[in-house]
Amino acid sequence: MPRARPSHGTRSYLGTASLGLMILGIALSGWALFNIIGSSSADSNALLRPIKMSSNSPTGSVNASEALGPQQPDYPENPAVGDVLGMLSIPTLGQTFVVIEGTGAEELKQGVGHMLDTAMPGEPDNCVISGHRDTVFSDLGKLETGDQIIMQTAAGTFAYEIGRIRVVDKDDVTVVVPADHAVLSVSTCYPFNYVGSAPDRYVLVANLVASW
Repeated sequence: MPRARPSHGTRSYLGTASLGLMILGIALSGWALFNIIGSSSADSNALLRPIKMSSNSPTGSVNASEALGPQQPDYPENPAVGDVLGMLSIPTLGQTFVVIEGTGAEELKQGVGHMLDTAMPGEPDNCVISGHRDTVFSDLGKLETGDQIIMQTAAGTFAYEIGRIRVVDKDDVTVVVPADHAVLSVSTCYPFNYVGSAPDRYVLVANLVASW
């Protein structure tokens, strides 16, 4: 027995429905692609740009009368070059940056670099960190003695107070000499507005005042 053919009205309805579903599918695919691209872009920039303090980040200077924690912080393991060591917070500037193990070109593209073979944050020796003057440390010259720099790591949080600011030649090795107490040396190229390879280094020398 021959099957009844769909009427012209039925065919029009089916065609319209198919077209609608096709448009909906394209729209959903476009929206998903937009979100994927947006997320990737945000992830790639989040490490380098300053971020607002989170609710768990220090929002102000720490009272220096607080009892210091253990003088030998217990780090779970030694970080490899390129690993995230922690976060660096500068309350006076309202900025926080990621700290990467190593100070090579790739590490400094991501944030602040911790110099290999210098003390880890909180240890009773000289912990040296560096960053580019035109990215993470563009505002470093605004800091003064008495301002604090806070390092958050897997072994604890360490508050340092700037005791000295100096400018040295780029080859001056005194920046990395050992210390007899917990010191944080923060270094960047100087002058800040120099065009080309800067000849000097701007160095903040900060002493540990609290840890928790």
